[in-house]
Amino acid sequence: MPIDATLPYDDQNVFAKILRGEIPNRTVYEDEWALAFHDIAPAAPVHVLVIPKGAYVGWDDFSAQAGAEEIAGFVRAVGHVARTLGLVEPGYRLLANLGRNGGQEVPHLHVHLFGGGPLGPMLSR
Repeated sequence: MPIDATLPYDDQNVFAKILRGEIPNRTVYEDEWALAFHDIAPAAPVHVLVIPKGAYVGWDDFSAQAGAEEIAGFVRAVGHVARTLGLVEPGYRLLANLGRNGGQEVPHLHVHLFGGGPLGPMLSR
């Protein structure tokens, strides 16, 4: 169910629980700024979620509140994951959903990284 990205951060969301180690994940990459792990319901041959370690509801919250070092660290983590998974040359897609109209389901900023084959049109028609 899509969420309102303007609400305060909920530290009981599934990604907060993953960051605290309360829910297991299949980690792809982790550093001081981000955690990347395989999606439990992949929508492509490669479907990895990359989340910042800070408590940010969505992209708007992150871009307004995070420090420059944290923003750079998160963006670099996304790039590192794509390179590590061999997705740069064949191509991949990044997707960040925000709020109800964007279809955001977890109130913690996350980027979907899709790859591993042709991904079709950007939006379904």
